[in-house]
Amino acid sequence: MGVLKEFRDFAVKGNVIDLAVGVIIGGAFGKIVDSLVNDIVMPVISTLLGGHIDFTNLFIVLGRIPEGVPRTFDALKKAGVPIFAYGNFITISINFIILAFVIFQMIKIVNKIRIIDAPPAPPTPEDIVLLREIRDSLKK
Repeated sequence: MGVLKEFRDFAVKGNVIDLAVGVIIGGAFGKIVDSLVNDIVMPVISTLLGGHIDFTNLFIVLGRIPEGVPRTFDALKKAGVPIFAYGNFITISINFIILAFVIFQMIKIVNKIRIIDAPPAPPTPEDIVLLREIRDSLKK
């Protein structure tokens, strides 16, 4: 019974709830970034590279292709053919870089807001000011 109570106390702490909300929002944000990469960024990059290159279809076949299976990424994966899918890795890497950059920018904005919203420092007590003046005059 003690373990269950300890787990319940742990699970309802504010930090765990905040973490759960962050994970849920992060998952949704990840889908937005996936769409940004796959639907906006990758088509522009493939056009700039001289054609409509679909990075997910860049792969090297490592095994024998069964007869009748088309040489496309999806068909080969379904057929169980081992594939070195470097194009998919490129897409996921670009996805990560964009996600990391967006999070970096969000943290910069939040830090600026925290500085702006920070309460002003309390005024220095008069006795401390007098002690500093005495210290400075003794140094002279």
